[in-house]
Amino acid sequence: MHTKPPALREPLGRRASIPDWQSSPLGETLQYLAMIDDAPAPSAPVACLTAGLRAISLIEFLIGGAIVIGHNVFHVVPNEVPILFVLGIVSIRLREGSFRALGLGRPKSWWLTILIAVVTAAIVIAVGQFVTDPLAKTLGLEATHAVKKEFGSIKGDIWVAAEYLGLVWTFAAFGEEIGYRRYLIGRAADIGNRSPIAYTLALVAVSVLFGFGHFYQGPAGIFTTACDGFMIGTAYLLARRNLWVAVLAHGLIDTFAIAILFLGLAD
Repeated sequence: MHTKPPALREPLGRRASIPDWQSSPLGETLQYLAMIDDAPAPSAPVACLTAGLRAISLIEFLIGGAIVIGHNVFHVVPNEVPILFVLGIVSIRLREGSFRALGLGRPKSWWLTILIAVVTAAIVIAVGQFVTDPLAKTLGLEATHAVKKEFGSIKGDIWVAAEYLGLVWTFAAFGEEIGYRRYLIGRAADIGNRSPIAYTLALVAVSVLFGFGHFYQGPAGIFTTACDGFMIGTAYLLARRNLWVAVLAHGLIDTFAIAILFLGLAD
């Protein structure tokens, strides 16, 4: 662990003596990055999870995966998002001690969290436009006609667009991110004792599940949303499991999609 420069340890009462550049956005960013190694991450890894705890996490992950496939592919259970949301919150509260472990506590820097989310959203949109969407077409993957018709209804209809925005910032941004990114990635990583390789494999596995969570969109939707989920999940993990990054990025991506659909700039 590195030693912080003395200026970063100034008490609040002496803030006025800090040079102007350190109170600027750039200075705050540098201070934030300097302190990030000392900041406890939500659900910080323990030295070693017992075999029993890892087995419980495996069972939770398998149940979560079965719920995703059961609803989206076989239609034998209700929508998976509210179920995963509730299971995740209950499991995290019972096993990790508090709701703060969700990763939705107050971040050290709101503006930096928002900046990371905006950059993540921009990357996901750009990659979708120039990489994953063209690749899906090259592979012969198609979206279902029903999805094209449903999303086409947004064009020029302010009320439909508003309804979708409401769903985006509740059901999708919070519901899916807590269920998929926080809960399922966390439990999948537990199986491998929360090692870096365990988190990597968990990210891949949950991204695939996230793709199947959009099974109704057809092969193209499964592929592209799995890729989107992988990029959002990567940002979430790189931000030390700050779930606000994933929630805001997800909401911004879907808001952009609704905006261009409403304006008739995409079909």
